[in-house]
Amino acid sequence: MKKIAIIGTGIMGAGIAANFLRAHYPVVVWNRTQEATASLVEQGAVTAGSPREAAAEADIVFEVTANDESSRSVWMGEDGIIAGAKSDAILITCATLSVSWITELSTLCAEAQKTFFDMPMTGGRIGAESGQLILLAGGDEEKLKTLQPYLEPISQKVIYFGPAGSGAKFKLLLNMLQGIHIAGLGEVLRLAKANGMNIQAVGDALAERPGGTTTNLAWRDYQHIPDPINFSVKWIAKDLGYAKQMAGGMATPLLEDVLAQYQAALDAGLENEDWTAINR
Repeated sequence: MKKIAIIGTGIMGAGIAANFLRAHYPVVVWNRTQEATASLVEQGAVTAGSPREAAAEADIVFEVTANDESSRSVWMGEDGIIAGAKSDAILITCATLSVSWITELSTLCAEAQKTFFDMPMTGGRIGAESGQLILLAGGDEEKLKTLQPYLEPISQKVIYFGPAGSGAKFKLLLNMLQGIHIAGLGEVLRLAKANGMNIQAVGDALAERPGGTTTNLAWRDYQHIPDPINFSVKWIAKDLGYAKQMAGGMATPLLEDVLAQYQAALDAGLENEDWTAINR
C-alpha cells in the first residue's frame, strides 16, 4: 500500500490525513507546530522532524499549507519536500497559491524530475473531514489517471483542468466568484431589510434560485455561524489578492470591490471570523 505524507495539518490537512488513516494507509505527518499533529498520532499517524523527512518516507506527498510563504518554506531548501522526495514519488500541493509561485514550483519539480500536481480543494472543513472534497487538478493527465484510485479516501470527485498550474488558476477564479456572491447576498439582504421584507423568506428563496451553491452556503452561515468556521475572512482575502495578481492589468471592478470589502473587514479585526462576516 502506498505511504502518504501530509505536510501541514491544519483544518484541511488534518481532515485529509484522518481519512487516509481510516482507509488504513500508512501516514506520516509534519506540521510547523507539533501539537497540531497530536490527534493524528493518536489515530495512527507517525510524525516527521521536517518536510524533507516526511517526503523521504512517502510515495505520495500532499502539501496543505496556508499561502505562498508557508508553501515555499516547506518545498524549498535542504529540509524541503523537493530535496527529500523519492525519485518516483508523486508530489501534490493542495494549497490555494498565487499563479507566480505555482508556476515556479512546477518548474522546480520538473527540473528535479519529480511528478507534480497542483490540486487545490473545494468543499471546506466539512468536505475535508468527510472525505468529500472536490479536487481541482493540474498536471499530467495520463499520470493523474493512475493516481486517482489513491485519491478516493479524501474526495468525491477530481476535475482535470490542464497542465500544472491549471488547477490553481481555476481555484482562484472559483473563490473570486464565491466572494462576489457572498458580498452580493449581503447587499441584497440589507436592501430587503430596508424595505421591510421577511429576511427568512427572502434568504430561503434566494438559496433555491440562480446563484448556486455559494448563495445556499452563505445563507446557511449567515443564519448560524459555523463553529468552527468553514473559511475565514483572512483566507478569502488572501485568495482574492492572488486573483487580483492573476488579473494583472485586466479590469476587474467586481473583484476590486469585494476585495476592498474584505480588506475593510481585516482592518476592523475580523480576520478570523467566518467569510460571511462582511454581510453582518
